Amino acid sequence: MRQFVTIARNAFMELIRQPVFLLLMTASAAFTLFLAMPYYFAFGDEPKLVKNSVLAVMLLAGLFGAVVSASASLAREIRAGTALAVLSKPVSRAQFILAKYVGVAAALALLTYVNLVASLVASRMAFDAYGETDTRSVGIFGGAMALAYLAGGFVNYFLRRPFVSNAVLLLTVLLTLAALVIVQFTAPPKTAYAAASVDWRLVPCAILILFALWILAGAAIACSTRLDMIPTLAVCSALFLAGLMTDYFYQKSGGSLDAPGPWWAEVLYSVVPNWQLFWVADVLETGGKTFPWSYLGKSAGYMVCQVGAALAIAVTLFEDRELG
Repeated sequence: MRQFVTIARNAFMELIRQPVFLLLMTASAAFTLFLAMPYYFAFGDEPKLVKNSVLAVMLLAGLFGAVVSASASLAREIRAGTALAVLSKPVSRAQFILAKYVGVAAALALLTYVNLVASLVASRMAFDAYGETDTRSVGIFGGAMALAYLAGGFVNYFLRRPFVSNAVLLLTVLLTLAALVIVQFTAPPKTAYAAASVDWRLVPCAILILFALWILAGAAIACSTRLDMIPTLAVCSALFLAGLMTDYFYQKSGGSLDAPGPWWAEVLYSVVPNWQLFWVADVLETGGKTFPWSYLGKSAGYMVCQVGAALAIAVTLFEDRELG
């Protein structure tokens, strides 16, 4: 168990030391906040448009982050020979793969959390055609982001600590504090949308997106046992697109909720992840639908089955992988 925890922790720390991870976290959080700044003139649906957009950014950033993290954590180590050095210790290949996945899943959870914090602030900043951009919130959030980079540079220069990993952790803490300050100690503009407040329904929506990203991470780990980053990205993108169309193809084959389709359609529908199950943006309509929290439990069970299948394939592919 100690070897498992050590490998998982090292995989997580190695991932947050990647400059691309810091850039992805910063860019996605900044773009999420930017989506709440322009005038959309969407006839009163501006808040819903902003919330749907920030969830889409969260999902796409996580897709790219899952592929990059899996490739950096596994494919590069196989190519560099680091994996062979680790497996020369009393560590099984299955244990190595599972620990690597836990490290990748933790990094994705951190990335999703930062994007969730930015999304909650963006939901509060959303305004209609008669409102105005909440420049105060933009200044506080942007200042926290700049302070995280400055503090990371200070720690790197004077204490000789790694810049990227410290900047990632500082960014997480300071953006959380900035969001608390914005929510608790500032008021939305007087002309802002009448219901301008934090939409906490984004939290379960983000958790569902994280479930989807964990499934993608499992597929990326399986691909990384044999492929480099670009082929892995291609395969995961194809799986993502196929999963978006599973309902359409299932219905085309004659299947429905009332009458099951052919056996091959049932098998494919069960094997290919259905991403529509993790996208519940309809509950974010203006006027306020409540989120059915019991749905999270059902989605978690579906996610566990999909991740288990992906990791079983990954372990099988890695067992006879030549590492020399």
